[in-house]
Amino acid sequence: MLTPPHSIEALTGLFRRHPVADLAQLYATLETASRMSVFRRLSAVGYLSSYSHAGQYYTLREIPRFDRDGLWGSQGVYFSRHGSLKATVAHLVDGADAGSTQHELQVRLRVRVHNTLLTLVQEKRIGRESLAGQYLYVSADAGRAASQRAVRRRPREGAPGAAADVPAAVVIDVLLDLVQGAGVRLDAGCVAERLSARGIAVTAEQVEGIFSLHGVKKTVRSRSKRLRS
Repeated sequence: MLTPPHSIEALTGLFRRHPVADLAQLYATLETASRMSVFRRLSAVGYLSSYSHAGQYYTLREIPRFDRDGLWGSQGVYFSRHGSLKATVAHLVDGADAGSTQHELQVRLRVRVHNTLLTLVQEKRIGRESLAGQYLYVSADAGRAASQRAVRRRPREGAPGAAADVPAAVVIDVLLDLVQGAGVRLDAGCVAERLSARGIAVTAEQVEGIFSLHGVKKTVRSRSKRLRS
């Protein structure tokens, strides 16, 4: 086992090369087979566990650059400022102005959330109700939940599909999603789903109109190709 000063140096070097590491890498880096010793050294420098992959990946607390929802990913592994998957789902549901469906949350978090939602409902940390043939997950606070239901119903009462009718703030959210979603599947439906998961009411048709109006679809795709080359 490395000494504390050498451990800090070794961990810093490891995460400089690889922003995300699993226990096998940590054992090798710290020259120990003791799980307790690994976490003692990690605690000394500050670390986060992933909410994806059953929390089996780690990063230093100083590394993530979280998005507005407090999410960050690297190498297909995802972390949350809020900690565990359960805490993150509860935060997203409560913060979504239109509530959230299971599918919207899975698109946003890129992991399955069915069991997590069921547990949160059973613990009364969020609410659930049937709406338009699917479950809508809302805040546990009755007043907040009523507001979320009202916003969720609003687009279904005849929201226009033209980009010109979309509020400027939503247009900005769409364009920002394209930037933040580099490497993620880019089409109008996926963008609309990701934004809906954050409580931003916009349809796929409206997103498609924004793509066309701003000429960003071709640009974004060509950029993603360059990144893959």
